[in-house]
Amino acid sequence: MIKAIVFDFDGLIYDTEVPEYKAHRELFAEHGQELELSVWGQCVGTNDSGFNPYDHLEACLGKPVDRDDLRGRFRTKFDRLLAQEAIRPGVEDYLQAAQALGLRIGLASSSGRDWVMGHIAKLNVLPYFECIRVRENVRLVKPDPELYAQVIREFGIEPHEAVAFEDSPNGARAAKAAGMRCVTVPNDVTRHLVFDEYDLQLRSLADMSLEALLRRLEA
Repeated sequence: MIKAIVFDFDGLIYDTEVPEYKAHRELFAEHGQELELSVWGQCVGTNDSGFNPYDHLEACLGKPVDRDDLRGRFRTKFDRLLAQEAIRPGVEDYLQAAQALGLRIGLASSSGRDWVMGHIAKLNVLPYFECIRVRENVRLVKPDPELYAQVIREFGIEPHEAVAFEDSPNGARAAKAAGMRCVTVPNDVTRHLVFDEYDLQLRSLADMSLEALLRRLEA
């Protein structure tokens, strides 16, 4: 029996990932370079990939770049693009349904606490989450399973009694490594990446009710 649902944040609840990729792509294009999704994809859903866009741009150009200037320009572009985003379709419906069903609700994100807490408060969904684990809570972030494992331990349930909702391959790997069921909901960046193991993939949470999804997973 499923007793809990655990959400990723970036790209799943709030699509910060598409604006981040687009902003970096614009910077690369201004230098006559292409930031390929196959390259960028390795850092989606984790902070431990070792990929640095400015290192990569310097390697493409064969010369140093003004990193302080690039960071400032990236922030301007990113903030402009992010301002156009809203909570992803179906997310709040799932949170409301989970609450009505008496499910435990958690969040596991590779991002930092201030980033996550600030945005979920702004989106007016903070009260739904009983347990939140972020980068500062673990030694290794996704694809390591520890973020999810901490939420499961906090809830006092078995991993197979929880469903993780993820948008990225790194996140899905973390959830499955933790022994959880995993539903992937890719965004416009991650839908082009290769996912490994997962239990169900949806185009949008708005495409299936939580009740229908739980019945399907438990069938």
